[in-house]
Amino acid sequence: MAQDELFIPTPPKSPAETPAPSNAEIFRSRPLAARMRPRQLDEYVGQSHMLAPGQLLRRAIEADRIQSLIFYGPPGTGKTSLAQIIAQQTKSKFERLSGVESNVADMRRVLSAAANRLENTGQPTILFIDEIHRFNKAQQDVLLPDVESGVIKLIGATTHNPFFFVNSPLVSRSQIFELRPLTEDDLFALLRRALADAERGLGYLKIAADETALRHLAKIADGDARKVLNSLEIAALTTPPAADGTIHLTLAVAEQSIQKKAVVYDGDGDAHYDTISAFIKSMRGSDPDAALYWLAKMIHAGEDPRFIARRIVICAAEDVGLADPMALVLANAALAASEFVGWPEARIPLAEATIYIATANKSNSAYKAIDAALDDVRSGRTIPVPEHLRDGHYAGAKQLGHGVGYQYAHDGKGHFVAQDYLGVDKTFYEPTEQGVEKKIKERLENWRKQFTERRQSGTK
Repeated sequence: MAQDELFIPTPPKSPAETPAPSNAEIFRSRPLAARMRPRQLDEYVGQSHMLAPGQLLRRAIEADRIQSLIFYGPPGTGKTSLAQIIAQQTKSKFERLSGVESNVADMRRVLSAAANRLENTGQPTILFIDEIHRFNKAQQDVLLPDVESGVIKLIGATTHNPFFFVNSPLVSRSQIFELRPLTEDDLFALLRRALADAERGLGYLKIAADETALRHLAKIADGDARKVLNSLEIAALTTPPAADGTIHLTLAVAEQSIQKKAVVYDGDGDAHYDTISAFIKSMRGSDPDAALYWLAKMIHAGEDPRFIARRIVICAAEDVGLADPMALVLANAALAASEFVGWPEARIPLAEATIYIATANKSNSAYKAIDAALDDVRSGRTIPVPEHLRDGHYAGAKQLGHGVGYQYAHDGKGHFVAQDYLGVDKTFYEPTEQGVEKKIKERLENWRKQFTERRQSGTK
């Protein structure tokens, strides 16, 4: 519109001229993630560790023998959906409260009605509380007597560790089930189902979705079913159709819909293993800048922080080793910290450990030593334990000569006694002169010289 043009609004249509929305249109106005909630266990995706056939929770749901439960896990893993499935399959009265919106008065009203229902009809009540961690201690205490007496069966859902955010008496009276982030394959299956379902999903539209686009959504959603379905809906409803009416969902569309650029990084293919290989070799090769780049690529692609941290720990032990023993300590600290804080903060301890290992003195002597010892055990003659090293703490040990002649190392000068600890002359560990290991080498050369002299004298 030109700047000097006059904008004349179109008068709104009268109610008589505006057609009433159909039931299908009203239903489709709800978010896709809400429409695609599973209605029964066979539609539920993920959490096989507790819902696979034969698992305890599945048996309890199918037999309608639910006790008080707390579902704990990240957003979008199916906590509320699982509660709704239980509501569909139980003969109990199902009530729902929210830890954000409900107050003590709401709780007392539901609890009172549950007690009357149980007394008058014998029907039990299941009370589902979403985000139960939002209730303070006093609010949670209101539930305790009715949970303990069986007036209600509680199902709580929380993204926070219940052992820290839910009262201990309530936790002790409930079974805790931890829901895990959905796998990429789980999310991919949800996307395919939503595209095919014409009643609840997007099947009423003519959509051609590239597998690379769906895989990208599934990877970047980080185990969150709600996020992946909402991203799919945004992609489908904002992409202009072609001349034949087909909506084509490409990788570029998927990138825009989930607001994160894709990198060439497949979770179980060449790019995945090539990147972690480059990361390890850069740390081993003492190039912190290259190591940080490969680390950043894995972080951006949504790699599991535990996978990265485990490789850092291995590199600290294998490639730095005793040249700088603190590398392994720092690597383990980074592993624990990354598991504790998760993304995005996990990038900081992982980067710290990466830089430390890349810039540390290097030695693979410990790695080579244990492999040499293992090769000897596998291929060589089994060496019996020398008699003076055998257990001598039982009656009759001395009669067998076990423990006789053993010398306590702390009684010797410098807390060292040169005696035979193996029975044969073998060397597996060859220290280098790198960093801390240089001092280890000096001590060990002196001790080994005394071992040799004693062995040559014919004494144990």
